[in-house]
Amino acid sequence: MTELRYVYAVTRPFDGVLPEAVRGVAGAPPRLLAHDGLVAVMSDVPAADFAEAPLRDRLEDLDWLAATARGHDAVVGSLTTLTTPLPLRLVTVCQDDSGVKRLLDSGREQFGRALERLDGRVEWGVKVYAEDTAETPDTPAEASHGDRPTTGRDYLRQRLRQRDTADSSFARADAVSRRIHAELCRRAEADCLHRPQDPRLPGVTRGNVLNAAYLVPREHCEAFVADVQRLTPPGPGVRVELTGPWAPYSFAVTTAAPAAGRSEAP
Repeated sequence: MTELRYVYAVTRPFDGVLPEAVRGVAGAPPRLLAHDGLVAVMSDVPAADFAEAPLRDRLEDLDWLAATARGHDAVVGSLTTLTTPLPLRLVTVCQDDSGVKRLLDSGREQFGRALERLDGRVEWGVKVYAEDTAETPDTPAEASHGDRPTTGRDYLRQRLRQRDTADSSFARADAVSRRIHAELCRRAEADCLHRPQDPRLPGVTRGNVLNAAYLVPREHCEAFVADVQRLTPPGPGVRVELTGPWAPYSFAVTTAAPAAGRSEAP
């Protein structure tokens, strides 16, 4: 079976080895290819799935794409325990080892600058949500399932109260997110504001007001987490979600131009 090279990330040479249990895209174990001061972390993947023609069809398969993303993230995540990786975009594929070396050569200057900037730093994600307080235990009695409005006027009053509550929650969450973002930017070396999550997508919580990433030196991570906890308001209406530490995805792609997309077509 013809195999191609799926490249997850670029790093500087590092001590240690990847955990044997780690499996990447298509269940393949990752391996390292060192070349002139840089290291590509990659797996051998079947051309039947990753050559240019079949890949176009595969990218329309959301289940396949999600599994590929999980394998990609598993490898990059394992690297963060050993070094600072520069993650490449999903489905960066080369024809063979020589193609991987050409990828490293073509992006050497950009990769070097990015790795220097990101060295010793990780990404934290912070999301702020405006929650529907009508669904909390403090819900007014008339909004409960057992006490439905009996007239059109009662119904309209209830809907207006619910709308006002939702507007109030959103305004409070917006104020909280602005304060959190301003203070976290003082702690972080860089920030990236992503679009709020689309509530129409499966598994996405409604009311996402802030969807941000922060680049933080490892030695400042404990203080960063403490800041998020301190800035999180008590009580219902606003929820703050902290995730990480991650490899610096949000800052790698914008820093290293050759990290984008497919490097070469087999």
